[in-house]
Amino acid sequence: MTAKLRVIIADDERPARSFLASTLRAFKDVSLVGEAPNGTEAVKLIEREHPDMAFLDLQMPELDGLGVVRLLKKNRMPLIAFVTAYDQYAVRAFELNAVDYLLKPVDSARVRATLDRAQERLEQKELRTENTERVRSAVEQYDKIVPHVPLERIPVRRRDEILLVPVRDIASVVADGELLHIRTGQGDRHTISYRLRDLEARIASSRYIRLGRGTIVNLDMIKRIIPLPGGTYTVVLTNNQEFKVSRIQSRIVRDQLLRL
Repeated sequence: MTAKLRVIIADDERPARSFLASTLRAFKDVSLVGEAPNGTEAVKLIEREHPDMAFLDLQMPELDGLGVVRLLKKNRMPLIAFVTAYDQYAVRAFELNAVDYLLKPVDSARVRATLDRAQERLEQKELRTENTERVRSAVEQYDKIVPHVPLERIPVRRRDEILLVPVRDIASVVADGELLHIRTGQGDRHTISYRLRDLEARIASSRYIRLGRGTIVNLDMIKRIIPLPGGTYTVVLTNNQEFKVSRIQSRIVRDQLLRL
């Protein structure tokens, strides 16, 4: 006998969550092992329950379905089905990467088809790494094509917690390969897996300035600018971080900050 498909739901809208839960409970080959009212709880639920599949609402406040995927550890990624109101960018990204999605209002037949595909993938013993790469490729594709509103908070992991760091509190962001090291004005340190150019595109550009290929800093937290030989500068922040400014960016610093 085939084991029941262990599933979780994450949706901040109670009626939508309840309707999907009721739909899933009607299927005898499905075991609904948990519901989450937001993305933060979804990450905790997935890493605690290790479900086969997660239905994630794409549009949740603070931490949406895409954010959940970004924060999940690679060895905890279940099969993913995003649930969304019609979004041409999401549909394009998900179809391109063979990631399941359901459009609201959710249709029982569509849910059944999604569950059947999930069961087939499990029976074929699809490698978790293949699933993870497919889902993350869809997220990356979506990020590239969707018009974004500026981020106000950035979700970061700290052990078993997820912190929401206000963008206004961030003093500097330094790239290290595919990791970004974040320092706040209070000196707190965080690391996220994200590309600097993608993050830079999602924060208010008027608040930050690039000092080099891998560094951006908060304009409001620049305390001193020290001229160096050759027309470059060292920038000192209010949290006492110091950064050398590249030659090209030194011209921008001079034009934006040092002219009356």
